[in-house]
Amino acid sequence: MTTNQDFRALALSFPETSESAHFEKISFRVGKKIFATLNEKENRACVKLNEIDQHVFASFDRTAIYPVPNKWGKQGWTFIELSKVNPDMLTDALTTAFREVAPKRLSKPQSQSAGEELK
Repeated sequence: MTTNQDFRALALSFPETSESAHFEKISFRVGKKIFATLNEKENRACVKLNEIDQHVFASFDRTAIYPVPNKWGKQGWTFIELSKVNPDMLTDALTTAFREVAPKRLSKPQSQSAGEELK
């Protein structure tokens, strides 16, 4: 099980990431773009993926990773149930979300991915 604190640490491990309030949730941004949010009360995260990545991640376990069930889901926003998701899958999904919105200079794969110490 991944805790809210684990998720926060992983999200903040990406370069130039900041944390700020976003309605009743916590958002994680690179620049002004949100790549993930955390709903601490529901122990659930939401990440921004492209349509193909959303389909791939959801195909592994739709009880753990699934599209937001409204127009936001059609735009790639994807829920992750932190109590159900495999930690490696979470790291991969969050890395993918970061790369989806980060400037190209930050989104290039590195020799060691952010958050690797949490695996």
